[in-house]
Amino acid sequence: MNDTEGMRGTPRADRRSGGRGQQLRGDVRASWDRAQRRGLHPDRHLPQVAVGEAELAHRRAQGGLAAVWPVLLSTLGSAADEPGHLLFAGDADGHLLWVLGDSTARRSAERAQLVAGADWHEDAAGTNGVGTALALGKPFQVRGAEHYLSIAASYTCSAAPIRDPATGTIVGVVDVTCRSRDARPLALPLVTAAARLAEARLAELAARRDAQIRTRYLERVVRRSGAHVGLLTPDGRVVHAEPPGWLPRLWPGTPVEGPVTLPDGRRVVIEQLGTSGPFAVYAVPGGDPLARVTVLGRRFAQISVDGVSRRLGLRHSEIVVLLLADPNGLTANDLARAIYGSAGKPGTIRAELTRLRSLIGYRLTANPYRLTDTTADFLEFTSAGRHAPAARPESLLLPDSQAPGIARLRLRLRPPP
Repeated sequence: MNDTEGMRGTPRADRRSGGRGQQLRGDVRASWDRAQRRGLHPDRHLPQVAVGEAELAHRRAQGGLAAVWPVLLSTLGSAADEPGHLLFAGDADGHLLWVLGDSTARRSAERAQLVAGADWHEDAAGTNGVGTALALGKPFQVRGAEHYLSIAASYTCSAAPIRDPATGTIVGVVDVTCRSRDARPLALPLVTAAARLAEARLAELAARRDAQIRTRYLERVVRRSGAHVGLLTPDGRVVHAEPPGWLPRLWPGTPVEGPVTLPDGRRVVIEQLGTSGPFAVYAVPGGDPLARVTVLGRRFAQISVDGVSRRLGLRHSEIVVLLLADPNGLTANDLARAIYGSAGKPGTIRAELTRLRSLIGYRLTANPYRLTDTTADFLEFTSAGRHAPAARPESLLLPDSQAPGIARLRLRLRPPP
């Protein structure tokens, strides 16, 4: 292969300074200008292999194109079987993840660094099918000498970005490349159709995941709040809102646990339901995200969370009171001893904490365990000052509890003689 076939007779410097470059299409001319501003030299620059084998395998298996590569292969695989043709699929950053073609075509392409792991983003390789389609966000064909780099000037590349249908975010790109003399007029429409089929597959998979989220979490979320609630995917799509329309279709920013103010000024709280999502959203009545625990004079604690009040069982009542009494937090071992004594097992406590978190959400944090954004009536009474007007607070604190930690806390609440 002559890497600069058809180009040695026309110095690239002339093209860059306006020689043949004046005949370039507008999008190509603008792309060349971007490459020049980045300081890329058309005759001396070579794209780099930026992704190693281990990372390449990871991106193929876990990246945005992992689920649709079989669709692309079934749609465009025959193109890769034609002599002199290559099929590329790359990620949203322009790194080639898959490179298919006959052995002769692939050997020639290797000299132009058209190999798996290579960076063909416009920033790294100037005007080219993969990089420019990504830069423009639309299907695009780069023909022969329109390539910015001399090493690619004998190829015609037809590429189309692939978008996540729900968010519109580009997740990858597909490209069919061949020698310019072998280019077919239907190459770009074919590649575009393959990208649309891949997007349809992504939409199908997203709908399936959304249904699974609703099946698994919706009842729990509605039961906890029962009024204005929502479910978010990890990427911020609202898959359920009750009542309909009270939340935007896409979350403004990355979902993060805790109180949030929406762009229109409404206050909500977000709770993470799994290790990496999804998330629940609850309206905050009156804009106050604080939970309130009422325990004095009750056999069981009453907790008001996000406008919904419920009674806790004795074990959860003990855990909540002990955590609120120690703002520095407690380990599972600490809680086990405080509730069960020396025979307490931390595994039992962790199971109780998991169930408790389904009721109070993000306010229960771990390592060590703490309760945040929560107030309680018993915290108003300390050994240093105030005491209940009608009865001694220590006698009102979970009177049915035999937990050692609660007994010690009653002594702390006893007012001075």
